[in-house]
This record gives sequence, structure tokens and C-alpha cells, in this order.
Amino acid sequence: MKDTMTDRDAVYATLCRLLEELFEIDPAQVTPETTFQELDIDSIDAVDLVVRLHDLIGKRIPPDDFRQIRTVGDVVDVVQRLSRP
Repeated sequence: MKDTMTDRDAVYATLCRLLEELFEIDPAQVTPETTFQELDIDSIDAVDLVVRLHDLIGKRIPPDDFRQIRTVGDVVDVVQRLSRP
């Protein structure tokens, strides 16, 4: 999975799948502009998501990046950046 995490579409698809698995969110309701507030994801839920992403990409999302995340697209950007060699 780590090799595909540099492709934006693959990151987005993986994130949508995680949102569905962890929080039962219909992927059809998710766009890159969707905020976590709109998805009713609180800070504890966000930590669960970050832990799963860490497992997938093998890298920790830095606290400064984590605090800046507001939308699904923000997560895609961070994961993509951290996955680059």
C-alpha cells in the first residue's frame, strides 16, 4: 500500500474506505472539500484515523500538520507529501 500512497487518487480512495470502515460514512458523501466537522468526526475520531493512516504509510503525521487538517483534501495532501521518497 505504501507505494500507491503517492498517487492522489489512491490516497483519496483509501481515505474514503477508512472513513467508511471506521465511522460508517458513505463514501458518496465525501469530497476533498468535505470538512471533518461536516462528517461529525471529533478530535478522538481524528486520532483513530491518524493511527490507521500511520499503519498504512509507515510514517507519523507531525502534530503541526495534524492541527492544520480541516478537510478530507488536507489529509490527502499530508499523506501524499509524507509518502514521497
